[in-house]
Amino acid sequence: QLPAHVGGVILFDETLRQSASDGTPFVDVLAAAGVLAGIKVDTGAKRLAGSDGETITEGLDGLRERLAEYVAIGARFAKWRAVLRISAQTPSQNAMRANAHALARYAALCQEGGLAPIVEPEVLMEGTHDLDRCGAVTRATLEIVFEELALAGVDLAGIVLKPSMVVPGADGPGASVSEVADATVACLVAAVPATVGGIAFLSGGQSPASATAHLAAINERGPHPWPVTFSFGRAIQDDVLKVWMGSPENVESARSILAERLVANGEAARYELVDA
Repeated sequence: QLPAHVGGVILFDETLRQSASDGTPFVDVLAAAGVLAGIKVDTGAKRLAGSDGETITEGLDGLRERLAEYVAIGARFAKWRAVLRISAQTPSQNAMRANAHALARYAALCQEGGLAPIVEPEVLMEGTHDLDRCGAVTRATLEIVFEELALAGVDLAGIVLKPSMVVPGADGPGASVSEVADATVACLVAAVPATVGGIAFLSGGQSPASATAHLAAINERGPHPWPVTFSFGRAIQDDVLKVWMGSPENVESARSILAERLVANGEAARYELVDA
């Protein structure tokens, strides 16, 4: 099921360099299945000086040289994640702008080096905020990100935006699937230029079922100016890992769960583009 519903897999530096049990490099295993290899290139979120516990994602030092090496190994796209938290005081303008600037510098370096950049500004689900607060923060974040991308000369047609959906905080008031979809689409239409190459949502701590249901509802509200799909981590992997538990006798059962999740998200990612 993997080739039918997955176009790329994001690897870590270590994994990109590893091989299957028969000695075939992972990059070649993926290529044989029609799947592109991507690489996570940031070095993680660190405390932002002078802030109230906010973070800045690091990893720009030496990135140009690392990207060249990744291209030589076989990577075709890259990913950089910025993290923003919602509270009464956060995110601050400083945190939003610092992270947006780093995302833009990363994206420009990727395009210079021949990799397609995934631009990931994640607004975390942690907190007690409601849907409207998340929508306002997500929109403000995206607007700043695209300001910085424009200043850096990034070709928007050559990026994939990986945003969080507009959802209430994990400890906040609930919202229906329809409310999440409406709020997310309104935010994207207001903040994301139509020239962006595509949108691939992160799951951001949602349950597998919720992430899939939200993705389907968002696409049902199309047509959109951009392809809208998924780039889920935990929402695909969690159930698989629980079944597998590192045991060889559980491999087939785990593969079955993986196939189910991929098929469900593949169906939810069916989209229609605005007729230009």
